[in-house]
Amino acid sequence: MTDHPRIPLAGVIGSPIAHSRSPLLHGHWLRTYGIKGHYIPMDVATEDLQQVLAALPRAGFVGCNVTIPHKVSVLALADMVTDRAALIGAANTLVFRADGKIHADNTDGYGFIANLNQYAPNWSASTAPAAVIGAGGAARAVIASLLEAGAPEIRVSNRTRARADTLRAEFGARVQIYDWVQAGNMLEDARTVVNTSALGMQGKPDLRIPLDALSRHATVVDLVYTPLKTHFLAEAEAAGCTVVDGLGMLIHQAAPGFERWFGLRPEVDEAARAAVLGV
Repeated sequence: MTDHPRIPLAGVIGSPIAHSRSPLLHGHWLRTYGIKGHYIPMDVATEDLQQVLAALPRAGFVGCNVTIPHKVSVLALADMVTDRAALIGAANTLVFRADGKIHADNTDGYGFIANLNQYAPNWSASTAPAAVIGAGGAARAVIASLLEAGAPEIRVSNRTRARADTLRAEFGARVQIYDWVQAGNMLEDARTVVNTSALGMQGKPDLRIPLDALSRHATVVDLVYTPLKTHFLAEAEAAGCTVVDGLGMLIHQAAPGFERWFGLRPEVDEAARAAVLGV
């Protein structure tokens, strides 16, 4: 009888998960590079997370992505947590090691910076303040990466002030908090402006903050990618800004996980974007 090698499996865990574009992306890469493997969406309830994670390696899984609402809780279930995942307080990429241990990392910040470098090559974090809208897990990854890239000041505004205050307490004095009603004011002389909130996403209200103070020299990023060009990005583009959609971040953050699971670093190119968009 032939001894068949185990086909590596990976996937994305969240709830809900049917909307995820990650299976389209990883499926494209698996086909492109002729890798015998599979990547599937898994809708897992919070109360089942620990049991499911323990079972996946036994079923042939080499790792998985993690999304809402599990990105924080998986840290307590991992055997090893990278420094950046600990700093951000969330993980999006798990590797199931051969010794049975779960390794947790966060590649969102990497994906954010790589997306900017690809689509706004003249962008620099260190030249002027940055403004971040939102205070959730994505905001934490963006703030950590901007601080590492040398941003002199990061201004944060969130509809719930207390969540933003927590970010200042954790990330330090370079983070300044603005009340939500003053969100437009924090755009003055900012050269990097990032929406990390769900506002503007399909099915959600538009992000509507005054852009009067927005410099035409600013690079404006929206992590939302459905739609690709949000109302916020369209307004910023009309004001003369360089705009970057959130799709590239999704693709770039996925590449390190794919490499760890399947042994090959995939290309982040237009074919990958088309695959995620289903075109």
